[in-house]
Amino acid sequence: MFRWIFSCFLALSLFLTGCSNGSSVSATSSSPSGALSTPSAIANAKDNKDNAKADPKTDPKPSPNSSPQAEPQDELAAALAKFVQLKGKATIELKLKLGLVKIALDGENAPLTAGNFADLVQRGHYNGLTFHRVVKEPSPFVAQGGDPLGNGTGSFVDPVTSQPRYIPLEILPEGAKRPVYGEVLPPTQKPKLRHSKGAIAMARSQSPNSASCQFYFALDDIYFLDGSYAVFGYVTEGMELVQNIAVGDVIESMTITEGAENIKQPV
Repeated sequence: MFRWIFSCFLALSLFLTGCSNGSSVSATSSSPSGALSTPSAIANAKDNKDNAKADPKTDPKPSPNSSPQAEPQDELAAALAKFVQLKGKATIELKLKLGLVKIALDGENAPLTAGNFADLVQRGHYNGLTFHRVVKEPSPFVAQGGDPLGNGTGSFVDPVTSQPRYIPLEILPEGAKRPVYGEVLPPTQKPKLRHSKGAIAMARSQSPNSASCQFYFALDDIYFLDGSYAVFGYVTEGMELVQNIAVGDVIESMTITEGAENIKQPV
C-alpha cells in the first residue's frame, strides 16, 4: 500500500517538474520547426473528424461549383507536417562518464515524439547537459535530464525564432492504427509503448502539450505512467549504467549512429 501511495506521489511530482514551469508553457507559440499553434490545430482536426459523420438524409448535396472541404484526416496530416518526425527507427549513443548507453528510437509508433528527440540530438542540444532529477528511493523510479537550465524548468528555444518549441502529447493506443494527440488515454486503454524498465519518455508540465526537450528513463516498470506520458524508445544496451546515474551526472554526448536519414524536417 505504501509503495502504491508513493508511486502516485511520484507521478504527480513528474507532472510538476516537467519540461517547463507553468508560466512559460504555451501551446500557441509559432515556429517553423514545430513549436507553433499546431497542438491546437491537431485538436481542431480531431474535433472535425469526430463531427464528420454526415447524414445523407439531411446534408445538402454539394454544388457542382463548390470546392470540396478538406477531410479531417488531411487536416491532421497537415498539422503533423509542421513538426519534425522520425519516419522509422533510429539508434542513439549516449556517452556518460560511466560508459556508453544505446537507445532505440521508435519512430514507427511515436513519429513526432521520436522525431523531436532525434532532431535535438542531431543539433547537439543535449551535449554537456546534466541529469537534474534522479529518484531511486524507496524504489527505482526515473532519471530525468536534458534541461538547458539544469533545474527542471527549461525548454529548447528554436534559434531561428527565439521561441520555445513544444510538442503535443502523442500516444498510440494498443491495437490502434494511429496515435492519439493532445490528450491522455483513459485508464481502461493501454498504450503500445509502455513504461517498462529502460523506456525513454518525454517529461512535461501539467499541460499535455508542454513537452519540449526534457526526457527521462524508467528505472523500473512504472506502468502507472502509461497513457499520460509519451514513451518513444527503449534502452537496448547499458541499462546497468542508466541505473547508476546520479544527480549532476553529465551527458558527455549524444549521437545518432543509425537512422539519421529517417528524420524528416517540417514542411
